[in-house]
Amino acid sequence: MDKLVNFVREARQKGFSDSKIQESLLNYGWNISAIEKAFSSLNPKFKIKNQVCIFLSNELLASLEKRARKNMLTLNEQIEDILRRSCIRKKTTLGQEKIDDLLITCFSRARKGRKPA
Repeated sequence: MDKLVNFVREARQKGFSDSKIQESLLNYGWNISAIEKAFSSLNPKFKIKNQVCIFLSNELLASLEKRARKNMLTLNEQIEDILRRSCIRKKTTLGQEKIDDLLITCFSRARKGRKPA
């Protein structure tokens, strides 16, 4: 455990972000609970809760990287932005009827209050 804590401390001193350190440790086979213990011993408030692991096809990854460059963001920032916007959009559309055609709203029975036959 001391080796892991020392590794994390040294990596931080060299300027690596916590997420990069975690990713590297996971790639080398360390289990998540050991990593969490090492980080929490250095920072008692640390917990890995806000991380998501997704696997993308090469085509989708290239598309996201292109979009990120266009928006002057990193790939991670672009994905976070997409997820954040998706959540905001979901909150604003909850409870609203999704209607594709304005004519449907004009002639909808639900809007006129007619009783079904």
